[in-house]
Amino acid sequence: MKSISLSFQVHQSFRLRKYQFFDIGNDSYYYDEYENERKIRHAAENFYLPTNEILIGLIKKYSGRFKIAFSISGTALDQFDLYAPEVIESFQRMAKTGGVEFLNETYSDSLASLVNKEEFICQSKAHAQKIEALFDQTPVVFKNTELVYSDAIAEMIAQMGFKAVLTEGAKHILKRWSPNYLYHTPCRPDLNLLLRNSRLSEGVAFQFANPELSGCLNISNNIISELKNIFQQERIVNLFMDYELMGQGQNRVSGISNFLKSFPSTVLEMTDYKFMTLSEISDHYQPVAEIRIPEPISRIDKESGVLSEWFGNELQREALRKLYSVKGRIENCHNKSLIKDWLYLQSSDHFFLYEFEIFLRSGGILVYKSI
Repeated sequence: MKSISLSFQVHQSFRLRKYQFFDIGNDSYYYDEYENERKIRHAAENFYLPTNEILIGLIKKYSGRFKIAFSISGTALDQFDLYAPEVIESFQRMAKTGGVEFLNETYSDSLASLVNKEEFICQSKAHAQKIEALFDQTPVVFKNTELVYSDAIAEMIAQMGFKAVLTEGAKHILKRWSPNYLYHTPCRPDLNLLLRNSRLSEGVAFQFANPELSGCLNISNNIISELKNIFQQERIVNLFMDYELMGQGQNRVSGISNFLKSFPSTVLEMTDYKFMTLSEISDHYQPVAEIRIPEPISRIDKESGVLSEWFGNELQREALRKLYSVKGRIENCHNKSLIKDWLYLQSSDHFFLYEFEIFLRSGGILVYKSI
C-alpha cells in the first residue's frame, strides 16, 4: 500500500492602503479596510464556504478513508473573524469530522525564520495557540512560509517540539533522490522531512488556473496516470496547493466541486494509494536517508534556492531590515494595536517582488509609528 497526502495553504494578508509621505505622523492606519472586507466576503461566499461543505461531505462519506490537511495563517483567521466568521465555523465543523489535520506555521505567514529567530519562535507558538483554541488540535507538523526551509530552520523547528516539517522537493537538493520518500533532518534524526511533489501539485494548480484545461475528468485522469507511473518502491506522494488560487477565476467552484467529488473515489478505486495526513505518514514510514539543506529553499525559488523574490533588490532587503530592527522596541511596547500592526506588516506578501513593485509604483511607502 502507498500513501498520498492532500494539503492546502489558506492565507490572506491584510491589504495595505496607499500611504503617502505626508501621512507620516498624521495617520497611523495602514489598511485598505474596504478591499479587505470585499475580498474576504467574496472569497467566503464563492469559494471557502461551498468548497468546505464539499470536503466535509467527502470526509463523512469515506469514513476515515479520505483525509486532508490545512495550513491556515493567523492573519487569514483574523480576517475571517472580522469579515466572515462563518468561514471559521465551517473549518470548525470540518475539524470535528476527525479527517482534517491543521499544520503549524508563522502567524502572519512571515519571513521571520530567515531574519529573526526569536520572532520566528514567538509567531509559531502564537499560531499553535490559535489553532488549538479554534480547532482543538495541537499541531505536530510544521509548514513554513512558502515552504522556506534550511538546516538552520529545521533546528529551530525541532527545538519547538514538532515531529515533522513539510518543504519543497526541489530538484537541486534532491539530485538523484525522489520526493516520494520520507527523510529526516541532520539536526535531529527524530525530525522527519516531508517533501512536496512539485510536479503533481503544480500540475493540478496549473490546470485549474487555465479554464480550457480544467475539466475535472482531465485533472483526475492526469493525476491517476502520474501516480501509476511512480516507481513501486516510492511509497509517498505529498500534494500541497494554495486553496485560494484553485478558487480564482470565473465559475471555478463548479470545476473544483466536480474534481473533489471524483478525486477520492478515483484514487481509492484505481490505484493502490490510501489517503493519510502528514503526521500519519511521519508515524507510519521510516526515513530512508538524511537530507542536508545548508542554504534556504522555497517553493518559489526552488531551482536556485536564492529566495530572490523577497531579497532580490536593495529596497526589499532594506524594508525587511528596517521592519525587524524595531523588534526590541516592540517587546517593550504595551500598545496592543501597535503590536498587531507590526505583526501584520510582516506578511511575506508585502515583500514579494511583484507586489512590492506595484506598491512602490503606486506611491506607497513603508513607515512605522514611533513607539
